[in-house]
Amino acid sequence: MPKPFLFLDVDGVLNPAAPHPATDFEARTLLGFRVLLSRRHGDWLHELSQVHELCWATTWEENANTHIAPALGLPQLPVVRFTGCAPQPGDPRTPVLELFSAAKWAPLLRHAGPRPFAWLDDVIPPRLVRNSLLRRDRLLLRVDARRGLERHHVDRLLAAPPRPAPLAGRLPRRRPKARAGTG
Repeated sequence: MPKPFLFLDVDGVLNPAAPHPATDFEARTLLGFRVLLSRRHGDWLHELSQVHELCWATTWEENANTHIAPALGLPQLPVVRFTGCAPQPGDPRTPVLELFSAAKWAPLLRHAGPRPFAWLDDVIPPRLVRNSLLRRDRLLLRVDARRGLERHHVDRLLAAPPRPAPLAGRLPRRRPKARAGTG
């Protein structure tokens, strides 16, 4: 059985806005932006890769493999595409007030397909987080954009990774039998 996906955002998760001064973040200029990265995050992501299949879910897209992955000591990872993503039949409806914060949701669901997944991001609508609490195949963790990924996030992902949905929920529904005399 394949590992659950772990969808990773960069800005606000691996590149926090205001990390604690005593932490080991190094400032870099990547693509004209000041980025704060920590090798500790790379170590944690290697640890998480034992349980999850890591996957970029960031607007950096392929640039995450070019610039972020080497800085963290990570291999090339799969990338969820957001640029040019158009709504497709079957996509979940997004309330108007969540158009920005939920923009990644449909592409993530398409990429995951039936596989369970976890998602680390600083911008996840609270409604999606609440709804995921009722599912064992999804784990949505909001990260404080000022502090970024912290050890308690890693521990949570390792302690209880998402698992496949119960088989009963994946069986096709039976059509009701026609009653005698109807037709």
